[in-house]
Amino acid sequence: MDAAELRAMQAPIKERYKADPSAAVITLKAKGEVGGEGLTCKLETGRALAVAGLHPATGGSGLELCSGDMLLEALVACAGVTLKSVATAVEVPLKSGLVLAEGDLDFRGTLGVDKEAPVGFQEIRLRFEVDTDAPQDKLDLLLKLTERYCVVYQTIKNGPKVSVSLKRVAA
Repeated sequence: MDAAELRAMQAPIKERYKADPSAAVITLKAKGEVGGEGLTCKLETGRALAVAGLHPATGGSGLELCSGDMLLEALVACAGVTLKSVATAVEVPLKSGLVLAEGDLDFRGTLGVDKEAPVGFQEIRLRFEVDTDAPQDKLDLLLKLTERYCVVYQTIKNGPKVSVSLKRVAA
């Protein structure tokens, strides 16, 4: 897909959103089922069933997906798709590329070993390695726009309002 094809594909969508801003607001949903064997949560991904469990650093077997890894994978996936879309739009030819994310966790926090140890990632690093002949100013623009338009990156960076509730249901 080249820049013209991308613009043509997105033009009617952008026009609809300009004419009706409420059409651009969509609620994405995720659902998981707890219960059954082990300390796991079965996720319906829309494509397949994924089973998340404890990270080996907290006693997990390593056979199930770790939700911390899944967060980084979501970041890599979103950033990769965004990078490719932006590269296409601004005509930065990419021969190949890698998107890498890593994050630092102190598992003492999540295990309650040390009440002062934080729970969650203290730092997340996202890195792109691209093979391209594009000049540096184009690469600077590519990075700037990828950061700006990557949904998962912006969500992590800006910390949206989050609410949590618990509801008793009959089995």
